[in-house]
Amino acid sequence: MENFNPNQVSFKQGSENLQQFLKKAKVDIHEQILTSRDRLSERLKEAMQIKNVPRGFKKWQLPFLMEPTQIFMTQADPGAKVGRHAHEEGDGLRFITQGSIIYEGKELTAGDWMFIPAGKDYEFEVGPHGAIMGYCYCCSCAGAKDIFDPEIVYTPRH
Repeated sequence: MENFNPNQVSFKQGSENLQQFLKKAKVDIHEQILTSRDRLSERLKEAMQIKNVPRGFKKWQLPFLMEPTQIFMTQADPGAKVGRHAHEEGDGLRFITQGSIIYEGKELTAGDWMFIPAGKDYEFEVGPHGAIMGYCYCCSCAGAKDIFDPEIVYTPRH
C-alpha cells in the first residue's frame, strides 16, 4: 500500500486556491445555476483534477465554495414538481443519489449534482422512477412550524 497523506493543504488554503483559480479562469459561479451536466462543469472537471489521491482513484474539486451548511435528504415521487422558487438566504447544492430530476430539459441522474446560487429562481420535475437527493444548504429549508421532537430521538429503555 502506498503512502497517502490527505492533510497537505489546510481548508483555508484550499478555499483560497479555488478562489484564485476561478478568478483566473474568469468563472463567476454566482451568475447561473450550474449542474454536472453543463459544458462548463465538464471543462472545469478536467481542469480541477486532484493529483493527491491513492492509486486507483480519480478525484476533482467542484467549482464552488459554500459557508457552513445544513444537510437534508429528500425522497420524491415520480413526476412530482417543484415550482419556481429561490433560496434567498444562501447557496444550495443538490446531489442525486437515486432516480432523476429534470432541470431545464437536462436529466440529472445518480451521481449528478446541481449548484444553486442564493437568490436564483429555479424549478424542476422528478423523473419517472422518483428520486432520492441529498442537499447542502447555506440556509435552512425547514419550515417555520418544523419543531423537532427530542422524544422521538431518545426514548430510554428500561
